Amino acid sequence: MGTQKRWRRVIATVTIVAALLGFGVATSVSADEIKFKDVPETHMYYKTINDLAGKNVISGYPDGTFKLDKGLQRAESAKILTTILKLDVSSEKTPFTDVADGQWYTDSVKTLFKAGYIQGYDRKFEPDRETTRAEYAQMLVNAYDIPAADIQLPFTDVVKGEWYEPAVKALYASGLITGIDEDSFAPNQSIKRGDAVWLLAKTDAKFGPYKLTILHTNDTHANLDNIAKRVTGVKAEKAKNPNALLLDAGDVFQGTLYFNEFHGQADLKFMNLMGYDAMTFGNHEFDLGATPEGHQALVDFIKGAQFPFVSSNIDFSGDEKFTGLFSDLISSEPEKGKIYNGIIKEINGEKVGIFGLTTAETVDISSPGAVKFEEYLAEAERAVKAFEGRGVNKIIALTHIGYDDNANVDNDLTLATKVDGIDVIVGGHSHTTLSTPVVVDKDENGAKKDPTVIVQTGANNTNLGVLDVKFSKNGVIKESEGKLIPVANLKPDKEAEELLKPYASKIKEVSEKEIGVTLEKALENPRLGEGQSSGISVRNHETILGNIITDGMLAKAKEYNPNTVMALQNGGGIRAAIEAGPVTNGEVIKVLPFGNTLAVMDLTGADLKAAFEVSLRSYPGENGGFLHVAGGKVEFDSTKPVGQRVVNVYIKNAEGAYTPVVDNQTYTIATNAFTAQGGDGFDVFAKIYKAGKVTDLGLSDWENFRDHLVSLDKIPTELEGRIVDVAEGNNFYRCRNW
Repeated sequence: MGTQKRWRRVIATVTIVAALLGFGVATSVSADEIKFKDVPETHMYYKTINDLAGKNVISGYPDGTFKLDKGLQRAESAKILTTILKLDVSSEKTPFTDVADGQWYTDSVKTLFKAGYIQGYDRKFEPDRETTRAEYAQMLVNAYDIPAADIQLPFTDVVKGEWYEPAVKALYASGLITGIDEDSFAPNQSIKRGDAVWLLAKTDAKFGPYKLTILHTNDTHANLDNIAKRVTGVKAEKAKNPNALLLDAGDVFQGTLYFNEFHGQADLKFMNLMGYDAMTFGNHEFDLGATPEGHQALVDFIKGAQFPFVSSNIDFSGDEKFTGLFSDLISSEPEKGKIYNGIIKEINGEKVGIFGLTTAETVDISSPGAVKFEEYLAEAERAVKAFEGRGVNKIIALTHIGYDDNANVDNDLTLATKVDGIDVIVGGHSHTTLSTPVVVDKDENGAKKDPTVIVQTGANNTNLGVLDVKFSKNGVIKESEGKLIPVANLKPDKEAEELLKPYASKIKEVSEKEIGVTLEKALENPRLGEGQSSGISVRNHETILGNIITDGMLAKAKEYNPNTVMALQNGGGIRAAIEAGPVTNGEVIKVLPFGNTLAVMDLTGADLKAAFEVSLRSYPGENGGFLHVAGGKVEFDSTKPVGQRVVNVYIKNAEGAYTPVVDNQTYTIATNAFTAQGGDGFDVFAKIYKAGKVTDLGLSDWENFRDHLVSLDKIPTELEGRIVDVAEGNNFYRCRNW
């Protein structure tokens, strides 16, 4: 076989990755710093070479030159091809007598030979010989699977029937080459380093792997003070790549005065401005379900959106407010302001599927009402199959199930390992800051699988996520690169600043209004520190703040039902402290930001004890369902097993005496509507709610708290021993002045 026939056609199953390794050893420098002495800015290859060098994919020589006109050696060609293909290095012995072990190109030559891409001649590879233009043309056509073309070439030096003729035709028909002049290709001349790099970059741009950019956000929680800066980030990234997707993984609702005042409409103004492509629902999107208006605010948010919503595991059919908004289908022509099982977007000539998932915990931690949640793995598998059935092999799961939350419920890691076909998971719910994408390439049994890339930005409009992925022709991710852009570091967008002003002005007015109470001492709201498994927290311990909140709930409930004897507040619903000094509305709302309403329920003493078992199940660890108490006292033994810790529950009578509850006696208890419906896993309350023994009074929790603060002659400064661990050495009451 002649030397020019040594490059064999690349097998069709090989997938290509657009990466070019340097001919020498690259150093880490930016593109702006690279100035090869022999590649002036006026040279036609300057930008291509500088860009590739700036990305550390090629390099020059130690003397600072690139040597544009030097021929590309066969060893260099082998190194380039192996790197582009990202082939696993062969461990077999080199088959060529002139390729010694330990050389910089040895592994590449062995790997190409094993793959059947090269044969050599008389057991020689001739690594130092320069690659011909014909050989290089064949290499690119094979590597990038450039389609054949039956055309008439203008080159008189391309011999009809020669092995390289189809490759030259393919490159010429694709517009990648024009020859060294009008009628010459010079197939037997050496390919120069400059020409090789430029042609490879040009070929990659046209036939390289499919590239997709995803901009993503999650868990904004109505943090709009820096929203104009997010707009700047989005506009800048879209300027670089106008076809970038912009996705949100839920929990736009709830968390600041912007939500309390505008119920999502302020957030929506900016989401429409930025041009979101899709959003899925977070659990907090359903927080207003227990209010008299139900999910009207969510419906208004959906209808006003200039983008569609995706949700594969939520059944909206039980709530008539969503009638006409939800379609249990995958749409390739989604309408704005509508909910779909999934959508198909055509981006850069390729179809990309997007579907949504929301945590089943929403039933326990929000107020979805008649909205139901289906098993997420089954629905994800169904969505993937539907996409694949329509020829879509690039699939994004837009999820609000948490990165590594309780695997017995749902999380992204489990989704990635158990459901094949998902390429990217854009996640939320757990507020996880993934500074770099997480790649899951093994299934639940540890077997190798196609990679799934997981991203999440944290929470509260802290970061804008940017993910770049490259797909092979059969839809498998071959490369991924992601980053988080700190929003606070950006300059605010002028247009967005103007849009924010009326909202911010109203919030400032409401927030700064003093309620008429001055604290001599801060009302603290402690949480366990990172890595700390025990200690004082609002989620495992009586607090002064919790006592005041529940006292206000009890006082307000008694106005409507004088038989109310106790009030309960879940610790997970108490979100902030109040510093010493004059108290403002804004501070009060930050303590209770979820828009809950006051409810009363009738339950037995046995039910009440069962509820406190749930409250104390995680002690000494934190539990969002830890119950603060007014109108009574709880004694428990932390040395006992979970479910057997409650020693006694007492009701405090008008004279201040404590009376143990009787198991079969009925009591009227006040709590927030979220807890009354069974939130935080209170199944005992859920059963009572289902039995119709709960009355929602429709009274705002933060307003009740504010009114109670105003009514007090003196703000308490010490604990009262309302929740007591009777185990020796663990008495809560002894921590009076923490």
